[in-house]
Amino acid sequence: MINDFLSGAIMMCFLVAGLFFFRFWKQTRDRLFLMFSLAFWLLGVNQVGFIFAAEGSAGRSYIYLIRFAAFLLILIAIVDKNRSPVTSRSGSDTSPSSNSTP
Repeated sequence: MINDFLSGAIMMCFLVAGLFFFRFWKQTRDRLFLMFSLAFWLLGVNQVGFIFAAEGSAGRSYIYLIRFAAFLLILIAIVDKNRSPVTSRSGSDTSPSSNSTP
């Protein structure tokens, strides 16, 4: 009984964290925040799966695939953020070749 209550509290925390990152995505439109939001929502769904799955059942092991997908999404988001090209805010090219005159 207490385990179900704690699983529900953890699920609620995952969903709130997902809403937190979703709010930042709406402000910045940065894919990192969207992917983090989706990952935390997947972790919340994972907790619901543990609440309704019977202990010791073979189907319970498949619930870990949801958790794996969430962590994989976080990893993809971090790699995507670090590999995305950096653009200049001023819009002008500051490379040395652009300053030379022919």
